[in-house]
Amino acid sequence: MPKPPSVSGGLDNAFVCVEAVRGAQRLSAVNAAAARLRLKPGMTLSDARAMYPTLTVMPADTSADLWQLETIAEACERYTPLVALDASTNLTPNGLFLDITGCAHLFGGEDALLTDIIQRLKRYGFTARGAIASTPGCAWAMARFGQAPIVAAKDTANALLPLPLASLRLSRESVNALAEAGLHYVADLIARPRAPIAARFGEHVLARLDQATGRDEESINPRTPIAPCVMEQDFIEAITREDDVLTVIAALAVRMGVLLEQRGEGARTLEAVLFRLDGVVNRLMVGTSRPLRDPKLIRRLFADRLKTHADDYDAGFGFEKIRLRALAVDTLEAWQSDLTGADSTTDSNGEFGHLVDRLGVRLSTERVLVLQPHDSHIPEFAHSARAAQRTDFLSAPKKHTPKIAQDSLAPARPIRLLEKPEPISVSAVEVPEGCPTRFRWRGIAHRTSASEGPERIAMEWWRDDKGQTFTRDYFRVESETGGRFWLFREGLFGRETASSNWFVHGLFG
Repeated sequence: MPKPPSVSGGLDNAFVCVEAVRGAQRLSAVNAAAARLRLKPGMTLSDARAMYPTLTVMPADTSADLWQLETIAEACERYTPLVALDASTNLTPNGLFLDITGCAHLFGGEDALLTDIIQRLKRYGFTARGAIASTPGCAWAMARFGQAPIVAAKDTANALLPLPLASLRLSRESVNALAEAGLHYVADLIARPRAPIAARFGEHVLARLDQATGRDEESINPRTPIAPCVMEQDFIEAITREDDVLTVIAALAVRMGVLLEQRGEGARTLEAVLFRLDGVVNRLMVGTSRPLRDPKLIRRLFADRLKTHADDYDAGFGFEKIRLRALAVDTLEAWQSDLTGADSTTDSNGEFGHLVDRLGVRLSTERVLVLQPHDSHIPEFAHSARAAQRTDFLSAPKKHTPKIAQDSLAPARPIRLLEKPEPISVSAVEVPEGCPTRFRWRGIAHRTSASEGPERIAMEWWRDDKGQTFTRDYFRVESETGGRFWLFREGLFGRETASSNWFVHGLFG
């Protein structure tokens, strides 16, 4: 008879996390001390309490677990930008996938890379297991059930044979159903004909087997998008000063600029990723109004970012790695310098574009707006305010165009146009189609002393979903108190409507 596990000393340090699963409280996680007491995830809390009545129990916090896993994933991006959360068997991710293709040699090989990851997580206070394989499914299986930390591509199938079927990322129900049929290991499943297996247990069982063995291709879904251009720098000794960080960013921008120039491109969105010694990752992002690859301007944008968003920068014990990523790029053609020696990077358009970028860093890009004209004679549709960095008027040097002289006979437009016309109540009108002599707006009564108009503007028929295309008659009105208004009547009296509605659309002066 096997001896029961020793409780003395072990129960004091053991604790488990529980969560509700189909109306029953089940163990979702156990620590090492609880595992030595033969407690394991999936066991009901009532069974665990029956074995150890004084067991320490904590409710599972899936949101906190996910936040912690996201933090670990950010720290693992120092090895490769292709880091994905593993949610293959649960709704809540409980592991990480790292695509280290072409990255292992930078850390001394696969063995050294895996050892560094495990040791680093151990220093952070975590217990972790990992494995390297040619398929995500095989790596997942070896990390949780296998003994070989590194599996060569040619040995993938053989390494999986002695593992239990749970290593194929199957649900507990599928594993139990296969066990009832006498199938307990991957070798048992591979040896059986595929058609009966699929008919009895479902296609997903064979799909997981094919993904693990490499018969079917499986890709991971990285947390962050793949950047078109990435430059990074490691440090033997960590750096903490902002000036040093900005100097490194400028140096990386020089190297990035060479590559972008070869491609004929410039960066539109840049991100500096700062990896701290304790695993915390700081991210600084800036946007540009037009393609950019000038290291001095890039450094200046990040300097403004640090000044205005100091909370995003915490050096802690120092940064051991800095990565500069161009998340979005655009075409940047070389422009011919003029006879004075000025080029496209120093013209007035370039200076204005850089001003827009700096204001966007300081105030937020959504607050730096420009008015874009539209091909419409309706006042509220003639212009729209858009974020300056999202428009194209700064993407290339402006060509010389002759100025259009303003028609002196054209009706004057108000200095301030209301975002939406506001209704007014009219108590007296000169003639049925004339200007109001008295009106009330925002609770204040006004008496007209002078007026000009009407200026007739016909609405565009496609603007109205109801098919009503009322004509507008605009009047420039001055009140006895000195207020100057831009009023309009909606609908032609007697032809389009029997009772016209009046609105204030703008203010002069």
